[in-house]
Amino acid sequence: MGFLQDPPQLAHPYREDRLLRAMLDRALPPARRAALDADLQALGDHALTAWQRAAATTRRKPVLTQWNAWGERVDRIELTDAWRDGPHVTTRHAVLAAGHEASEHARLEQFARVYLYHVPSEFYTCPLAMTDGAATALKASGNKALIERAVPHLLSRDASTFWLSGQWMTENTGGSDVGQTETVARQDASGQWRLHGRKWFSSAVVGEVALALARPEGAGSGTGALALFYVETMDGPRRRPELVIDRLKDKLGTHELPTAEIHLDGLPAWPLGELANGVRQVAPMLNITRTWNAVCATASMARAITLARDYATRRQAFGKALIQQPLHAQTLADMQAEFEAAFALTFEVAHLLGRVEHGAAQAHEAALLRLLTPLAKLWTGKMAVKLCSEALECFGGAGYIEDTGLPQLLRDAQVYAIWEGTTNVLSLDSLRALAGDSVAALRTAINGWLADSINAHARQQIHAAMEAATNYLDTRSGQREALEAGARGLAITLARCAAAALLARHDTWLAPRGSARAGAALRRFVGHGLSRLGHVDATDTALLLGPH
Repeated sequence: MGFLQDPPQLAHPYREDRLLRAMLDRALPPARRAALDADLQALGDHALTAWQRAAATTRRKPVLTQWNAWGERVDRIELTDAWRDGPHVTTRHAVLAAGHEASEHARLEQFARVYLYHVPSEFYTCPLAMTDGAATALKASGNKALIERAVPHLLSRDASTFWLSGQWMTENTGGSDVGQTETVARQDASGQWRLHGRKWFSSAVVGEVALALARPEGAGSGTGALALFYVETMDGPRRRPELVIDRLKDKLGTHELPTAEIHLDGLPAWPLGELANGVRQVAPMLNITRTWNAVCATASMARAITLARDYATRRQAFGKALIQQPLHAQTLADMQAEFEAAFALTFEVAHLLGRVEHGAAQAHEAALLRLLTPLAKLWTGKMAVKLCSEALECFGGAGYIEDTGLPQLLRDAQVYAIWEGTTNVLSLDSLRALAGDSVAALRTAINGWLADSINAHARQQIHAAMEAATNYLDTRSGQREALEAGARGLAITLARCAAAALLARHDTWLAPRGSARAGAALRRFVGHGLSRLGHVDATDTALLLGPH
């Protein structure tokens, strides 16, 4: 037999992840850290087993059967094995429930679980994010009856009582501009609210409940007149007949995730609060779901780089392993530095979220969370696409072959920049946060992270980029169109500044213990440049006008 190339092998996703383990060792009290270990070990085992199983089996997609053999409308969705296992893995290891414990460390501990579970879950983490957001929104609503009915199910640690929640906002008219929502809520003769309309993008239609935006009959136009409703999708073991699944979407990636177009034909619903300002009621969910998005994007980057690095030790070219080829080694090192910066920022947001939720935050940290959440989401979303693409290139032609499982990494990564707000939408959200006291909060945080930094060059570069960003804001104060035109470059600059300062803090912690890795990541990341402000000229829109 001729030559056979060894495929990449996945190291244990928890035991071999020095970055995750070191971060948790520093951030958590010893007793909590020890208690967390069993779940992380088990989730790492699960991820390794799932990788090995995927290499030996044919991938499947969900299948929608709308009618049974006797003509009855059933709208049955057959799920993949990973999705059928989802409720059991989630509840057994408290992937969701851990985030709602009464501790400032709850969110960090939860997202460590999510980080390990995401890739093997086949995006079951998408509806988990929405379930987490629904539990948060319900608790914030003050609606005692709905809280008592739904929240124990949403946060259950028992698969037999666990409920999954959808989030039904997007319609044919578009995604972010929900003010054009056409779904109508009407009261029947008994006073029961019922929803009528079409939801164009429903990623958790297999769940037991959902939160949906609708316009109460007779309400005015625009966003402010919308209300947020709670619905249940099942009537005992059967899907409610008022919920009709039109089709499953054929997407670029996330193939295992059943995303549906649905009709609501009088589905019973209950308002969470007042019959208006539903978008405002969604707000408590945003910090949650955007943090999930950033953590999952970072997990995809980790998987891609881990496989590329292992393959570089197995693949020989021109008489040497790829890892010994100087240019290939430089490419991998560049990827690793960008990933470590993304990891640092993402888990700082996770930790901040827990501190703010449980009243343990310092004075500036609530404003800091308001800014860093959209920054982390938008930046990691773009980074995931870039790094997964680069990782595929590290495999040469094998990275383009479907049954290696590698192309899926890139296809799936594209969703992170779209879910929970595109890069531009999140950039504008960041701009709104900057109109408050978030700039001062970010400066305070960066000064704290750099307080004991031993890398003078990195300190200087971070402060210079922050100064440039501040000047950029100041010189365009009151110029709305100019600020919006440059919002993306500004947002990515601030994200990179924060990430660099967090890498510097890690270097300060680890260098005295003889570890040079954090310092190397910091130098390389800063060397890639922090500012992405660029030049914005409104006259350049002429490029978009007239004949091509």
